[in-house]
Amino acid sequence: MSYEQMKKILESLENPVDKLEMVMDFGAHLETVPNNAECTEITGCASHVEICRLGNHFWAHADSGIVRGIVAILLAMVQDKTPDEIKKMDLAQEFASLNLSLGAGRLSGLNSMISFLQNL
Repeated sequence: MSYEQMKKILESLENPVDKLEMVMDFGAHLETVPNNAECTEITGCASHVEICRLGNHFWAHADSGIVRGIVAILLAMVQDKTPDEIKKMDLAQEFASLNLSLGAGRLSGLNSMISFLQNL
């Protein structure tokens, strides 16, 4: 699913709980990471998160449903973009525009994922 599709779905939901349930649903549909992808563990996340890459295509592992959803949204934002294109994106602002109710711990993890992606 594209980021634009995800954003449209989230914008159609008003209830914060419904939004978080949809985020978890996005995470439930993450693609399986191929064996030859290069994976990096993201430090700063309360959950175990790995972002994996092969060329400009991204995958991820996460041990929490909500975190899988968060990383699914982030990866949809950057999918098939070059590191230079990703550096020019304001991922934090775009993610904030989704108006998700995330706790401080998850926001810290989100910032760690964004930092990793923008420093490829």
